[in-house]
Amino acid sequence: MTEQKETRAILTKEDLIHAFKNCGLREGQHIFVHTSLSKLGFVVGGPEILIRSLLEIVGAEGTLMMPSQTWKNLDPSTGVHWEEPTAWWPIIREHWPAYDKEITPAIGMGVVAEMFRTWPGSKRSDHPVRSITAVGKHAEYLTQNHDLCNIFGKGSPLDKLYHLNGYVLLIGVGYDKNTSLHLAETIAKFPGKKVVHESSAIMKKGTRMWVTYETQAVDDGDFVRLGDEYDKEMNIKIHKIGNAEVRFLAQRSLVDWATVWMEKNRV
Repeated sequence: MTEQKETRAILTKEDLIHAFKNCGLREGQHIFVHTSLSKLGFVVGGPEILIRSLLEIVGAEGTLMMPSQTWKNLDPSTGVHWEEPTAWWPIIREHWPAYDKEITPAIGMGVVAEMFRTWPGSKRSDHPVRSITAVGKHAEYLTQNHDLCNIFGKGSPLDKLYHLNGYVLLIGVGYDKNTSLHLAETIAKFPGKKVVHESSAIMKKGTRMWVTYETQAVDDGDFVRLGDEYDKEMNIKIHKIGNAEVRFLAQRSLVDWATVWMEKNRV
């Protein structure tokens, strides 16, 4: 029997460090990372080695951030429990576990983000649905005081990264996974902007509570189109690491550009 030809790249820690440095990563940077590990190919050592590679590059003066969102901790009526019958919704509302930043797993963020959530020295924000995790110099600053009603706006982790002149690293994922574009949404002024009421389970003074809060509605439906135009206008270099496309972006430039784009293109 003929052995099937292997199409995956194989990458060691040294390969990753060299490749990421070629993308522009440097010591002392503060970087929001979004990644699909499988898109890279076969990373020897898996998510642990990818995280170690990035931490080694940014060093003690730098910071890494990753999403650790728990979006199933929303009201079932929003569609997050689409697999379950509507008759179960009241039970889910009453019994879904309250967010615990030490325990609650990230949902759908990938194996790298889930390992990063438990990394030694990691800090995680308090938002019961849209938390982020950070490791490094500014980890505590970036994750503290993540207001329930202010997910992505002024004073949020994204806004703090913006004021630190941070970066966005997209590894094998596109602009539809680029959380920083939600900061542009909060800044931009467009007619369709609205607020919504969301509900989640939280712990308050040792008691589980189902709380409802007001926050800005977000929509990533045009992020891919926006990203395509940003790549072209700003001549963004798309790197190749293993089998993955990789973009390394200055967050502030991206957010400023995206804010103007949304004001022109959103209704």
